[in-house]
Amino acid sequence: MGVLFNKEGHVAYITLNRPEQLNALDPESWKELHEILRMAKADLDIRVLVLTGAGEKAFCTGSDLKKSMPPQTSFASTYFDEDNLLAPMEMWKPIICAINGYAIGGGLEMALACDIRIASEKASFGLSEVKVGSLSGLGGTQRLIRAIPKAVAMRMLLTGDRIDAQEAYRIGLISDVVPADKLMETAKAIAEKIASNAPLSVKAAKQAVVIGGDLPVKQGSQLEGLLWGILRDSEDRIEGRVAFAEKRPPKYKGK
Repeated sequence: MGVLFNKEGHVAYITLNRPEQLNALDPESWKELHEILRMAKADLDIRVLVLTGAGEKAFCTGSDLKKSMPPQTSFASTYFDEDNLLAPMEMWKPIICAINGYAIGGGLEMALACDIRIASEKASFGLSEVKVGSLSGLGGTQRLIRAIPKAVAMRMLLTGDRIDAQEAYRIGLISDVVPADKLMETAKAIAEKIASNAPLSVKAAKQAVVIGGDLPVKQGSQLEGLLWGILRDSEDRIEGRVAFAEKRPPKYKGK
């Protein structure tokens, strides 16, 4: 299978499984990934997703160009009907990207669509489409300038140069750099810590940031207030206070 799925407790682990092709995805693998993401989004028991790549060389290098021939239909005929390849990643459940090697082209775009990015010391990052007469087509230009300083993003986009894990950490593209053999251990620890929190609160926090980040501060604060109000009478919010008073771990149900 081109994509593997495993569930441990409230955490789903999704692994791009084409290491011989540097985890570049062919059409069949993209379809598998979409189906898994949609399933994980609908599964109320899953609270956090961890996305990574098989092997030690690459997280993902985008689409497998050898198996991705140009479509027979015109661009205009598909533009208004087809979702972006990364559309299934749009959900309020947090997604952690564990980057174990190359995150190039569509692979970096996929990582940018995640909420938290951690990387091994061997990881490298780049959007090199300008070197082959193309352009990032999965939101890379837009997400990159929102993730790191604009001048640094422009340098990466216009030169097509790669950066290593330490530089990615320095500019804020990733939150952590860890030894390769500690990558999944670190991702799991972060995922389980998030999954132990109130699921509705986690979703609300993500929504406040994602939507509010495109709003003026006043309107963003109003959105935050509305989300707070939605949570105010939830069972989990009451459980959180009762558990605190009783000095015990809370038992959240996402209600």
